[in-house]
Amino acid sequence: MSQPLSRKLSLQSLSLLSMGALGGLLVGTQFVPTNAVSTQPSIAQIPSAPVTGSGDNFIAAVADKTGAAVVRIDSSRTVRRSPQSNGRMVRGSGSGFITQADGLILTNAHVVDGATSVTVTLKDGREFTGKVLGKDTLTDVAVVKIQATNLPIAPLGNSDQIKPGEWAIAIGNPLGLDNTVTAGIISGTGRSSGIVGAPDKRVSFIQTDAAINPGNSGGPLLNQKGQVIGMNTAIIGGAQGLGFAIPINRAQQVASQLIASGKVDHPYIGVQMTNLTAATKEALNQDAELGTTVKADQGVVVVGIARSSPAASAGLKAGDVIQSVNGRSVKTADDVQQVIEASKIGASLPIQVDRNGQPLTISVSPGEFPTQAQS
Repeated sequence: MSQPLSRKLSLQSLSLLSMGALGGLLVGTQFVPTNAVSTQPSIAQIPSAPVTGSGDNFIAAVADKTGAAVVRIDSSRTVRRSPQSNGRMVRGSGSGFITQADGLILTNAHVVDGATSVTVTLKDGREFTGKVLGKDTLTDVAVVKIQATNLPIAPLGNSDQIKPGEWAIAIGNPLGLDNTVTAGIISGTGRSSGIVGAPDKRVSFIQTDAAINPGNSGGPLLNQKGQVIGMNTAIIGGAQGLGFAIPINRAQQVASQLIASGKVDHPYIGVQMTNLTAATKEALNQDAELGTTVKADQGVVVVGIARSSPAASAGLKAGDVIQSVNGRSVKTADDVQQVIEASKIGASLPIQVDRNGQPLTISVSPGEFPTQAQS
């Protein structure tokens, strides 16, 4: 598949936060970002800290309230260079948090991806063998179960209600330093996966300047009430104060499906796309491989079509500029992805495009995201 524009656009380096070699970013086929986040440090102005009725600092109170529900997750798998070789053991470490007293734990998919064994260590030192009930690499959410009762739980908040400038507290196991507590603010919300450099993820991230490091993956991001508002997931390499978390509402939604069926269905059409700007329009119109002329001035331009994909079968072409999907006007690639994610597999999805200056409506039936792309 020709992807001329992707060679002209650069991505920031995004690091998943588990320690070891179990994780890694997938190659995205959904969209290419047209802009990248700045690597300038995000500096929070710290207001006077509220305190509890007992006079304790509220961050310490949150750590006391929720810290016992934060766990360390150690994973291992055997890597073989060939089917005939003995292979070597690769280990990784991350974090997680208990959501049910009977041992249900949320963490990142990349923390346990490919693991042959999972060990969960509680703050009090007890160790349990963990069973992965399910993982979804497109949202980087996994559910792990341990056999235990009467465990401390992390209360869940509402990530739809958070605002930039609010307090953010991270608890996890960075660099092997168990139950580390850091604090900052919510620096931003709704950061699209493409903008932060993870175009393969179907998540709009929370941005925070609370210090998070390798080993924090899967740990909770908390508000000043001690409620989980996000799952710490990634940092941008070379930057300071740029950490990202999966909103807890999204993580809960995915976890519920994983618990029910062990997997999550993601509608897929198979296009690579980017926001149309004057610069991308000029680059595309100078690319002889594209074979078409982009005449629209706004919308989302298709720069590649996956072979044998629903988009290819329906007749979408590179150079088409998407104007609306399922009747909803779209301005960014993230808008398109959100509408597709909310659609149903197999249902007809009308997509209005501008092709060489002419309006055209193409009906696409989304398929299930290819299993091999998630493994």
